[in-house]
Amino acid sequence: MSGTGKSIEGMTVLVTGASRGIGAAIADRLAAEGAQVLIHFGRDRQSAGALLTRIGGKGAVLQADLSSAEGPFELWKRAEAAVGRIDALVNNAGIRTEISVDADPADWKAAWQREFQVNLFAAADLCKEAILHFKAKGGGRIINIASRAGQRGYAADAMPYGASKGALVNLTKSIARSFGPDGITAIAVAPGWVRTDMADDFVAKHGKLAAVADIPIGEMAEPEEIGELVAFLLRPSQASLNGATLDVNGGSYIR
Repeated sequence: MSGTGKSIEGMTVLVTGASRGIGAAIADRLAAEGAQVLIHFGRDRQSAGALLTRIGGKGAVLQADLSSAEGPFELWKRAEAAVGRIDALVNNAGIRTEISVDADPADWKAAWQREFQVNLFAAADLCKEAILHFKAKGGGRIINIASRAGQRGYAADAMPYGASKGALVNLTKSIARSFGPDGITAIAVAPGWVRTDMADDFVAKHGKLAAVADIPIGEMAEPEEIGELVAFLLRPSQASLNGATLDVNGGSYIR
């Protein structure tokens, strides 16, 4: 794994869902600390390109549809072709849709399948490719962006999101236990509400109080907080955090 002890300078990191929100904040911070960032996007090429310009061209922009079965594998191939050696993977891409238990069975199944494909299956496929790559290259690190919802359960109309994020936490633990001897470490980050488009959509529909009522500090996290944390977790010196799940929720869920 490239980088020295307390620095991520010189590392190459693939960040999924990096064109906006938490992913863009992660890419910004990693580049500011000297990493080369592979910026994945699904549809918003313009924002991804603007981000690459903002970070001084230190990386590349890669498109892939993670909602398709082959999308994750295509993304990894493009990433390897672009840079050769990849030091770390940040699985940040995710979606949240609402579906009621009163929904038509076909709609219900489609919502669960779509949510798990993006939030879990795509991440698992990328982890698979990363593990094989890291084993051949002398190690690497995986950061999976999960959610408070995967820790404590979620609202009735968004159960697929909570379930998929809970599974992502478990996947992280399994990787940590299984591949640590190969120099491969995995960590999950579980944010509560973060001020992103997803949060803005929820606030527009339900009001801010519904989002922050059970957060003791009374505010959502900022995307930059997650970016700063991920940069810290990628430092080679933090290998002992292998298997950890770090909660970033203002005290709204405490284990």
